Amino acid sequence: VQLQASGGGLAQAGGTLRVSCTASGGASAIGWYRQAPGKGRELVATLSLGGSTYYTDSVKGRFTISGTTSGVTLQMDRLKPEDTATYYCVAWYPSGSGPHWGKGTLVTVSS
Repeated sequence: VQLQASGGGLAQAGGTLRVSCTASGGASAIGWYRQAPGKGRELVATLSLGGSTYYTDSVKGRFTISGTTSGVTLQMDRLKPEDTATYYCVAWYPSGSGPHWGKGTLVTVSS
């Protein structure tokens, strides 16, 4: 399983950033976790093979996940300082041994 993430960076509050991820073929779902400094990991958004999506409450209406289970983009609009975190691409496969984790990409939102 290979997961390749890109994007992220620095934005001001109210701004926009994108993070993208590609995954080895055959994933049943793909998405993003994030971990803010000093906090636990939080599932942010997922996209499933059938097209259904999940968003954690704090990002609903601001973040949009799009693409396929081979590659997704997380569009992050109206960013808030509390969105600052390392974002990890994850994917689940039918074998049930997931989620598989990619390397994190840093998103920093300044106030």
